[in-house]
Amino acid sequence: MDLRPKTEAELAEMVAGLQAPVRLQGGGTRAIGQVAADDVLTLSGISGVVDYEPGALTLVAKAGTPLGEIEALLAAENQRLSFEPMDHRVLLGTQGEPTIGGVVAANVSGPRRISVGACRDFALGVRFVDGLGRVLKNGGRVMKNVTGYDLVKLMAGSWGTLGAMTEISLKVMPCPEVEATLALHVSASEQAVAAMSAALGSPYEVTGAAQSGSVYLRIEGFAPSVAYRLEALEARLRRFGDVERIEAAASAKLWQDIRDVRSFAKHDFVTRVSLRPTEMPVFLAKAQADHSFETLLDWGGGLAWLASDKDALGGFAQAYCAAHGGHATRIKDAFEACAFQPEAAPVARLSQGVRQRFDPKGLFNPELMARG
Repeated sequence: MDLRPKTEAELAEMVAGLQAPVRLQGGGTRAIGQVAADDVLTLSGISGVVDYEPGALTLVAKAGTPLGEIEALLAAENQRLSFEPMDHRVLLGTQGEPTIGGVVAANVSGPRRISVGACRDFALGVRFVDGLGRVLKNGGRVMKNVTGYDLVKLMAGSWGTLGAMTEISLKVMPCPEVEATLALHVSASEQAVAAMSAALGSPYEVTGAAQSGSVYLRIEGFAPSVAYRLEALEARLRRFGDVERIEAAASAKLWQDIRDVRSFAKHDFVTRVSLRPTEMPVFLAKAQADHSFETLLDWGGGLAWLASDKDALGGFAQAYCAAHGGHATRIKDAFEACAFQPEAAPVARLSQGVRQRFDPKGLFNPELMARG
């Protein structure tokens, strides 16, 4: 059964009457992980921009609003979502339209996260329906048993396991005048991380640091400032190898492809690994001893996308991350193995306690996070 509410009130009534668990879904573009539910609760019908104040850099939209609609509205005012949310459709081979609720629920954050922060850092407020059919929100009157929780931070990255979002308030930012990218021809992961660290530790305000074949370093802002910073950073990086520039539209297309990990669409297995940048080359070296895969590094080496045609790599990555303070997610898995990094026992108990507060009957996306 596919439930499709059109309003927050209709959603609250549906949830209050649920007798079985449901899988929460926005546009259906991020079908990651397994849910122990036969029915689907689709939120794309709760759609529309509620308020947009370009001068105040704030936007309020219903959770089912297509991301493309929001981006077009912002672009008309020369503004954007600075956290650069990834579009998973090419990588996962899915259809539909990404929604702003899905972006926040998965805390989807792109290459610019290293300089401006994650999606959750731009979320100002949220409204959602909890597992008892109650409407909860930031800044207003809330039920006693949720007082003290930062609801925005809880919902961002919860993957729909705590409640069904209906409305989101976001901070937006102006678009830069220009952007350009320096391409550094470095292949070894250790040297790539060293070069990205040097760039990010410089005063030149790098807003993207990734390795996909070459190392790419993005600079954005006013034209005179970008020109000066490019020249200064290029001089600093020559000790690592040859450097070339990628300008304007070509730079934007490059970072869109990196953001969406488009080059890995042909692979059956794609794992996303987050570790300290200093730890990442060690992990990659150990993984390469027994596994064959392609690598795309982002966030200055703190994030690695691994693509392979065998499923063993995802399990190895999760085991390694459990021992070294990271986390690995099986973003694309032909056999639908558990997707998310298993939590350590103390963290799992805390997570279960929070879920019990908001969804005591276990209606929303059951076992999605518990399996990993």
